[in-house]
Amino acid sequence: MSDFTHFNEEGRAKMVDISEKPVSVRTAIAHSSITVNKEIYEKISTNTMKKGDVLAVAQVAGVMACKKTWDIIPMCHPIPLTGVDISFAWNAENEEYTLLITATVKTKGNTGVEMEALTAASVCALTIYDMCKAVDKGMVIGKTYLVEKTGGKNGDFKRESF
Repeated sequence: MSDFTHFNEEGRAKMVDISEKPVSVRTAIAHSSITVNKEIYEKISTNTMKKGDVLAVAQVAGVMACKKTWDIIPMCHPIPLTGVDISFAWNAENEEYTLLITATVKTKGNTGVEMEALTAASVCALTIYDMCKAVDKGMVIGKTYLVEKTGGKNGDFKRESF
């Protein structure tokens, strides 16, 4: 078990000790998406969904989830976030309406924020689904993935393509 960082000498799960890791600026960008029908696309775009401003609520939900990642992912450390930004971009081609969600997270600390960015993007997509499911339950949440990260012992990562 000594090769595994998240297990103690007894083979039981543990949170890794990061106290000796150097403090540095760390960032992470994650994407998710949700594909909706034309009616939902139009209602979101014109802000006429009965439950309210879908993107505003999803944005707040994503930020809140990002701040609570350590509560829902067992071995994540509670870390001070210095910035969280979520943006949305529509791709409406060939009668398919996909909303790309981008979560950008930043900290100055001794562990990364990849899980926080992934959580934020995921919860945005889930919130959009929740707010629109009365219109159509056939929405599809797409791939959720890390786009890039900076800082830390392992250095920078940038996804070349997906």
